Amino acid sequence: MTCEHVYAYHAPSRNMTPQLVEIRVKSVLNRVRGMGFGWSVNPYRGCAHGCPFCYARRTHWFLDQDGVTEWSSKVFVKVNAPQVLRAELGRPSWKRELVAVGTATDPYQPAEARYRITRGVLEALLEFRTPVSLVTRSPLVLRDVDLLLELARTAGVTVCVSVATLDPHLARQIEPTVALPHHRLRAVAELSRAGIRTGVMLAPVLPGLTDEPEGLEAVFRAASDAGAHFVSHNVLHLGEVTRDAFFGFLRAHRPELLSTYEALYPKRYAPASYRRQVAARVAECKRKVRLRPPRPLEPPRAPEQLVLL
Repeated sequence: MTCEHVYAYHAPSRNMTPQLVEIRVKSVLNRVRGMGFGWSVNPYRGCAHGCPFCYARRTHWFLDQDGVTEWSSKVFVKVNAPQVLRAELGRPSWKRELVAVGTATDPYQPAEARYRITRGVLEALLEFRTPVSLVTRSPLVLRDVDLLLELARTAGVTVCVSVATLDPHLARQIEPTVALPHHRLRAVAELSRAGIRTGVMLAPVLPGLTDEPEGLEAVFRAASDAGAHFVSHNVLHLGEVTRDAFFGFLRAHRPELLSTYEALYPKRYAPASYRRQVAARVAECKRKVRLRPPRPLEPPRAPEQLVLL
């Protein structure tokens, strides 16, 4: 697909309830190549957040679904994911490598409040003492502070909370049903205070929308104020399906930027020169804004041995 396929953009409403389709899966632990982690787990397919920039929209193709119009209206719930994951982690070949949770869907989207699949996944990872990195846009992650603390003490855990902008109006446009930035930053603060390694994922950086130095620095300063231990970033990329969704968003909300994006994105990635420009701005923010290192957590106490007299 290319931007020549014209789709009308319909942002999901905060009052809209997506169709939840329960599915059973044969495997849930996915091998990943060329990333900073070797394995991933996604408790859901599809995401009610409906962000037009989401690179994972094309995964709906794998179930013959429309990743432009149905990505947020039809969410597949992997109801047996925790049980399947336990079986996979229990194999003799498992080496307790880092597992990334939520690489192609938000593991704390609204369906999680009902199904608790992500919590079950974390319980399995804790049981097998497997280190975890987790990415979300939702404050619902605070529900699982107890498990995250145990993971932090025994195997290692990092939570990344995505914040693309502090502008609430722009945030509501690009992340239609996501909690506003200040709510997410409050979650960062609570996780950090608890002693969990927590950072802000400044992502994706959107040309002409969120890439100005002042806006980037504002996110850094807010992250620092919330006690974030790090800020990372990535630049928008427009692969198949996502390109159609995002250009539909631009036509609906920012038509004056269409020519800019057509020039920047003849392919899925922005030019290296633009990526270097953003990286330089982010580096300047890191130079100006101090982030605090995480405090070490005490390991859990060993149970006291019962002495019979």
